[in-house]
Amino acid sequence: MPVLHLGVADVPYSEPPSPVKRGHKPKVTAATETTGDVAERLEDKYHIMRVFYEQHKSDVALALEDSLAGALENLLIGAPSSVSPLGEGASKIQAAFKKFLSEKEMDRLGYPGIPTKASLMGISHRFKGKHGPPRPSFIDTGLYETSFKAWID
Repeated sequence: MPVLHLGVADVPYSEPPSPVKRGHKPKVTAATETTGDVAERLEDKYHIMRVFYEQHKSDVALALEDSLAGALENLLIGAPSSVSPLGEGASKIQAAFKKFLSEKEMDRLGYPGIPTKASLMGISHRFKGKHGPPRPSFIDTGLYETSFKAWID
């Protein structure tokens, strides 16, 4: 029986090198934190992916049904089959998760600690000064959001 998985592609976070004074050697550091590490911490504390699934169960099911129906239709008319009959559904689920975060849906659900203090303060590592206008929770650099994946085994 197929199983739906929600997770992230494990990508390292990297920070830009610190400015170096003339005549000094730059520090060399390796980025050791990955999107997998961050996703695990966020899931343990806020249950983001579980809440997303609970809030969008019917949308997830419909995306997978439509994907499977499209693959079956293609098979019946003799069109070349796609790599995965549920691949289109997985793509729709990924887009729905990104929308869930960017439209602050998680922020409005009233879970403790959400919206996060960092999001309310506009802390963002995308900006040189690390601050900007308030932003959606869980979208700081954008890497967690963009590395989100849905797949079926």
